[in-house]
Amino acid sequence: MSNTAELHHDDGAAVKEIWRVTAYLSILTIVELILGFWMMGITGEGLRLAIKGTIVILMITKAFYIVAYFMHLKHEVKNLIMTIVVPLALFIWFLTAFLYEGNSYKNLRNTYDPYKKEQSQIKVVNKEEVKESKKGAE
Repeated sequence: MSNTAELHHDDGAAVKEIWRVTAYLSILTIVELILGFWMMGITGEGLRLAIKGTIVILMITKAFYIVAYFMHLKHEVKNLIMTIVVPLALFIWFLTAFLYEGNSYKNLRNTYDPYKKEQSQIKVVNKEEVKESKKGAE
């Protein structure tokens, strides 16, 4: 009989913990929404960037709580947690690298005109030929 009582006691503690985490997630979401709506009226670029950084930190905190409590990783073995977290970190790095590379390509594509470069090289060659022909004529 005592095992049954312990199980129910543990269930009660688990339910309280889930409600506590749900309250934290709700508060974090409300704060994110308030910051997001407040940011729409701000014109200062530095303050907007600080608010965006704060929102990202709050999002990462929410992701931690979701993974730890609702995916039950908080109470797992460290090796199992690492098999999930390390590939996730590599995937985030992968996305960041591809976004950076894509932005670089977009900027280069907008500034690089191969026809203009070809014409400028022809002009340089022609100027050098003109200089050489003038030296040869003298």
